[in-house]
Amino acid sequence: MDSQKKALETTKNYLTTTASIAASAMLVRTVVNDYLPYELRNLFSTGIDKLLNRFSQEITIVVQENEGLNTNDLYEAANTYLRTKISPTMKRLRASKREDKDSITLSLDDGEELVDVFKGASFRWRFISQQEDRSNSRNGHDVSMYSVNRWYELNFHKKHKDTAIEIYLPQIIDLAKEIKAKDRRLKLHMNEYDNWSPIDLHHPATFDTLAMEPELKRTVMEDLARFVKRKEYYKKTGRAWKRGYLLFGPPGTGKSSLIAAMANYLRFDIYDLDLSEVSQNSGLKRLLMGMSNKSLLVIEDIDCSIDLQSREEEKSKESNYKDEVTLSGLLNFIDGLWSTSGEERIIVFTTNYKERLDPALLRPGRMDMHIHMGYCGPNSFRVLASNYHSIDKHPRFEEIEDLLKEVNATPAEVAEELMRTDDVEVALDGLIKLLLTKKNEQDTKSSSEESKQLNQDEPEKGVEEHDAEVRIDGEKEL
Repeated sequence: MDSQKKALETTKNYLTTTASIAASAMLVRTVVNDYLPYELRNLFSTGIDKLLNRFSQEITIVVQENEGLNTNDLYEAANTYLRTKISPTMKRLRASKREDKDSITLSLDDGEELVDVFKGASFRWRFISQQEDRSNSRNGHDVSMYSVNRWYELNFHKKHKDTAIEIYLPQIIDLAKEIKAKDRRLKLHMNEYDNWSPIDLHHPATFDTLAMEPELKRTVMEDLARFVKRKEYYKKTGRAWKRGYLLFGPPGTGKSSLIAAMANYLRFDIYDLDLSEVSQNSGLKRLLMGMSNKSLLVIEDIDCSIDLQSREEEKSKESNYKDEVTLSGLLNFIDGLWSTSGEERIIVFTTNYKERLDPALLRPGRMDMHIHMGYCGPNSFRVLASNYHSIDKHPRFEEIEDLLKEVNATPAEVAEELMRTDDVEVALDGLIKLLLTKKNEQDTKSSSEESKQLNQDEPEKGVEEHDAEVRIDGEKEL
């Protein structure tokens, strides 16, 4: 009994001393903050923090949003899990609402804390967000660049360390996967400098609604389905698990709709890369590392997004910067060592002018399938008629389809006419008038070109007589 009293007395004295030291430290910190200059204040603050940590029984685990160039899966899991633990007593929260959901989603705001009790242990989470100024100077001009660093701090008593690492955190990852599976939202990411910013993807395009010739549509769908099933094949052959698609054709032929249909079909997020926002090859690498697996990387209008010199021009070009965005950097981004940083990725380039692209971009292994998005044909028209007016047949279909075989009309132009009115007869009549107008313009243009060609083929009189004279002279010489 005496030994127990002695132990209790010792513990009491220890706690009293610790509390006294902590209180004194806090008092000293207050005095330092009020009366000392910043340099000395910072030095004292650091020393006090170290002193308090020496007596603290807590462990802190920092869960960063990114680890180097890689995204941190644990951060994403914690972000998802903690939303389910929001308490009404919390004072500062972030609120958001999806258009396709009735409920409002709450999450931790900067500096807010949340206590989660697991197997009798308290785990205290705190969300922190800081903006980092990465401004620099290029060609004598100041360039403002900012990035946001986000992380969670997880605090708990040191006696629960094994529980936290071996049970608690792994369970959070598993629960987050279940939550995401139930409420899977496709994301459309856009790049701001070398960071991705996501929004929900709401594009409704599917292969069923896509105005595309059936055989081509079937080929694309089969190729995509085969790709996602070939993980072991790519591993066995020593290739990165990715596939490239080049979509080319006139404006308005449905290239963007096909991309959305591919994403909805595969359930892949889209990363829409704007090369004009990227100033260096190193920025391209950071963006690639920031992409998730099962994603679709898109560079639209690649022929005019930035001026990509050929590799010969790159070597001869004199530049003040060795690390600007170049064709070589882009090729390494899609097909070099950096392309192996993720798995199950689709890369899509779009262009209106395939002939303007450097051949190095188009070879197999970079752009594996070249898909020509052409003008609207009879089959594509029937899909559009079904989409906009829910009809599969009509007496005027034959006339429209015959005109579409002769006239170059894009699916966008046909769709625009069909959606002008809910009256089927009026809509089809307007479409026929559009196609007849195009046919007349096309015929007039063809006649003009034929006439011009005839005038070019007919030689001038003086030239014809001179040529005849030369031939006669030649015959005489022979």
